[in-house]
Amino acid sequence: MTSDKLIALLQQLIAVQSFSREEAGTATILTDFFHQHQIKTERSGNNVWSVHPAFEASRPTLLLNSHHDTVRPNASYSRDPYSPDIDDGKLYGLGSNDAGGPLVAMIGAFCSLYKEPLAFNLVMAATAEEEISGKNGIESILPAIPRPDMAIVGEPTLLKAAVAEKGLMVLDCVASGKPGHAARDEGENAIYAAMKDVEWFRTYRFPDESPHLGPVRMSVTMIQAGKQHNVVPDRCEYVVDVRTTDQYSMEETLNLIRQHTSSEVTPRSMRLHPSKLPSGHPLDNVLTGLGIEKYGSPTLSDQALLTCPSVKIGPGDSARSHSADEYIFTDEIRKGFELYKKILNKLSDHL
Repeated sequence: MTSDKLIALLQQLIAVQSFSREEAGTATILTDFFHQHQIKTERSGNNVWSVHPAFEASRPTLLLNSHHDTVRPNASYSRDPYSPDIDDGKLYGLGSNDAGGPLVAMIGAFCSLYKEPLAFNLVMAATAEEEISGKNGIESILPAIPRPDMAIVGEPTLLKAAVAEKGLMVLDCVASGKPGHAARDEGENAIYAAMKDVEWFRTYRFPDESPHLGPVRMSVTMIQAGKQHNVVPDRCEYVVDVRTTDQYSMEETLNLIRQHTSSEVTPRSMRLHPSKLPSGHPLDNVLTGLGIEKYGSPTLSDQALLTCPSVKIGPGDSARSHSADEYIFTDEIRKGFELYKKILNKLSDHL
């Protein structure tokens, strides 16, 4: 396996549209690539995975995971988003940075070790629907693959290690009142009731802060009430974006919010958990030994859907994700390929 082959694979992927839920074409490209290298794969929907042939149930299992779906190109593109051109060391195209570069570098490391003896089980999964946290992505295949004891998630991190990642909980809140005529000062205004809770969301600080992620952050992002100017509204609906940390479970976060507010609070989902790689974990020891910088990530990835200890790391820069004229340096792909191999080779020494 060479980095040039991986760059060529990424160019193939870029040239085929792969919006979330529409990744069939890139799933086929990936399947064909594995087969060309005599690597057995499985496919479910638009998810493709492979298990290292030396699997032993008694050994711990490491999951390598990255995604091949993309967002839609924005209106500011000046280049063809599906033309994988290399210019001055940059490979342009939609999904090149997020997360095509990490994906192909990770696939390269897996292929390089496919026939090598390992001290752990290894699974490579190229999955769908990451950009929308869809239920037909990594979550859908977890029952079908060997249960992972740890995971490396491929995302553009400048090859730094995100050893913690914030989770997400979106809350639909309803403050209630009583209708009345505005001219006679009748009723109980639901907007005023909501204002008290909105102020709490704005000012409250959770007692415990995460060393890597900082505080839980809550933002009221949408609000709707009233239907005409002379009627006191009896219902005010608002939405709160909550970025959770490893200091609180999703249930603890929700219970604390309900204790402090009078509104009816309903989470849309409890699926997108915060994640943390414990200090002293074998993967953490490998990162330390390689001198890789560690940090906490505010952006969501498929780490949120995994229950095992995990780290997010890969070539590329998160600041380029979803931007116009997205690109990744070809040299970043080469460095990512080599780093993934180093991590996997060193892991055996810590198990």
